[in-house]
Parts: sequence; C-alpha cells; structure tokens
Amino acid sequence: MEEKPPTCYSRQDLLSKVPTDEARKQGLDVLLSCGEASGDLYAAELFREIRALEPNSRAFGLGGQRLAQAGAELLVDLREISVIGLVEVLSKLPALRKAQATLVAAAYERKPDVAVLIDFSGFNLRLASRLKVMGIPVVYYVSPQVWAWRRGRLRSIREHVDRMLVILPFEEAFYRDAGIPATFVGHPLVDLVRSREDRDSFFRRLGLDEKGPLVTLMPGSRPRELELHLPVMARAIEKMKGRDPRLQFVLVKAPTVEESTIQAGLGRVLASVRVLSESGYDALTHSQAAIIASGTATVEAALCETPMVVVYRVGGLSYRLGKPLVRVPFYAMVNLIAQRPVVPELIQDDMTAHRVASETLRLLEDPEAAELMRRDLREVKGRLGTGGASRNAARAVLAAAHADRASNKPSHEVLTT
Repeated sequence: MEEKPPTCYSRQDLLSKVPTDEARKQGLDVLLSCGEASGDLYAAELFREIRALEPNSRAFGLGGQRLAQAGAELLVDLREISVIGLVEVLSKLPALRKAQATLVAAAYERKPDVAVLIDFSGFNLRLASRLKVMGIPVVYYVSPQVWAWRRGRLRSIREHVDRMLVILPFEEAFYRDAGIPATFVGHPLVDLVRSREDRDSFFRRLGLDEKGPLVTLMPGSRPRELELHLPVMARAIEKMKGRDPRLQFVLVKAPTVEESTIQAGLGRVLASVRVLSESGYDALTHSQAAIIASGTATVEAALCETPMVVVYRVGGLSYRLGKPLVRVPFYAMVNLIAQRPVVPELIQDDMTAHRVASETLRLLEDPEAAELMRRDLREVKGRLGTGGASRNAARAVLAAAHADRASNKPSHEVLTT
C-alpha cells in the first residue's frame, strides 16, 4: 500500500525525509510559490533561467499560467486563492489553508533541493516556517513590503529565510540593517518590458485613429481590484470623452482576469475601450497617458516612460484597519523608488471619477507636465538595474541548493554576482 503523508508532522518526521545523493543526481527539484500575477511572471522567468543553467531541473508548487508554460508542475493555481484586503481574505481562508497543506505535503514527500517563495507574504512566510523545519533551504525572491507595514514579520524572515533576493534598490540595505542576508539582483522587468510593434502598426491593427490621443488602463490583476476600480474608471472615461471626443482607450487584461469581469465593470463604456490580452507594453509605449492600479504595473509604465495616474481602492473596513499600519510616505512603487512624488496617487476616497479624469487630462493637455514626468520616470528606470535580474536570481537559488547539498544544511551566506 502506498504510504500517505500524515496530516501533521513532528520535527523528527520532517527531518527524516532526507534524500540520498543518488536520488539527486537527476537534477535539482525546486518548490516555487507565488500567489499573484506579477509573481507568476517572475517565477516563470526565474525557472527558465534555472533550466538554462541546469537543464534537468524540475519545479512544482503554486503559480499561474506563465509558470505552467515555463514547465513547472502546478499543484495549486493562484486563481484559486487570489485576494486583496484584510477583511476580504476571510472568504479565502479555506482555499488558502488547503493550498498550504498541499504544498507542505508535497514538500514532505519530494524534499526539494530548494524552495523559492515569491512575494505573497501572508501565505509564503507561513510556508517558509514549515519548510525550514524540513531542512529545505528557503530563498525569498521579491520582498514582502515589510518596509511599508507589518515590520514584525522581520523576525519570521530572520528565522525562516536563508536569503532575500530583492528587486528594489533600497531593500538590500533595509534587510542587512535588520540582520538578514540580502542581495539586490536588479528588477526582472528591465529585461521584459519591450515594445514589439511600432506605433503605426499597433494603431492599424487595433483600428485606432493615429491622430487621436491614446490612454492605457491597467486596473489590476485580481477580480476584486477590478470590481472596485473599473466602475470609477468607466465614469472617468465618460468625463474625459465629454471633454475630448478624440480620446481613445485600451485596457490591458491580466491573465488572471475573466472577460466577464471587465464587461461588468465597464458597462456601457465597454464599446469605447479596446481590451487587450497581450501587447500591454506596446500599449504603454504608444500611449500619451495611463491610469494604473498601484502595483507592479506602475514599474512597467515607468520602464516605458509613460506618464501615469496611479489609483487604488480596497474595501472600506480593510482600508481603515490597514492605514494605521502603513509606514511609508507613498503608495506607488514609482514614488517609493524615486523617494519623492513623481506620479499622482489617488488612493481610496481620493479615487473618484472627477479626480481620475482631471489628473489624466492634465497630462494629456499640458506637454510640460507630461515631459517633466517622463524625465523623472527615466531616473526611476535608471535605478532598477541594467538587466539580468532573473539570471542573477537563478544563480543565487542554485548556489543555495548546492551549498545545502554539500553541507546537508541551508547556507545563510550565499552570494552571487
């Protein structure tokens, strides 16, 4: 009869699952865990680089469409657990617990050479504590925003994570000051954000008027984000088109979002918006302005040097509970990297159709304001590294795995260049 993993594990049980060297000769086994669309992209690029360095490597875990396309085995699809807000997470607790149990059981049985946890801190830090007990080296790629809020999590990171691989320049010093080994590998989007199509071809393909200004909408990657953002964006579109009928709009749909969610959120203005499932970087590059949900997409827009208005909403109770915990002066990643207000932030009650429309029209109608923002975005772009982040991260992950193999314990001082 096939052995089944117990429902709970003692420390002795977990440490007994140590593979022989013979079992590891066929390449490295990597556990990957990412619970958001941006993390899925980073995980996919990371695993491709790991395979480029060690072709026989395999991966399994939590991720999305991109990670699956890169060749990893998905045990949990991130769409099952995607959530925002302190209150909204309650509805996802059963799915989150099930996903955690699935990954822990798989780690117990497969004993991967290394685990790479990507952002998604509430889930991944709990997972890290259980993986650490098994003796699995834990590398955290893409830092949780503990520098912004919930700094109490630093203790958990210090105890359960062997190395932080960070993608924002200020994060390395932050973690090292806290006694946590950290390496700035660069930002993976530096290599990925490229326009593939010239403006004329892009406009012709979408049936757009090449003489009309273009605005890109990036409302988020989670269904709840779209529920909160799209109705406001739809009203803003109506206001802007009332001011300038020449305006054209494209919406970049994340792979985690269903078309029906977009249709419901935009309502009657849907006919005025081209919805794109790809070509997002082309859309940003060829737009005069963008309206973007705070998050990774703001970095993508910065790399395209696209003037933007940053917006964000969560449920009212989640916002009231979370706001006192925030310890940074800005919400937008672009402003945090620049350490000054480069782009306007319309957060929660400030995200109204009137404010969104007026800030966007300012960028469209004031060439000097738009050019000033482009200049500042080029500065942000320069701070994100010169490329090669995914390859740098892959080298660090493999170094951690091989250090553990040589010593039979995780290494806390693995550095790469």
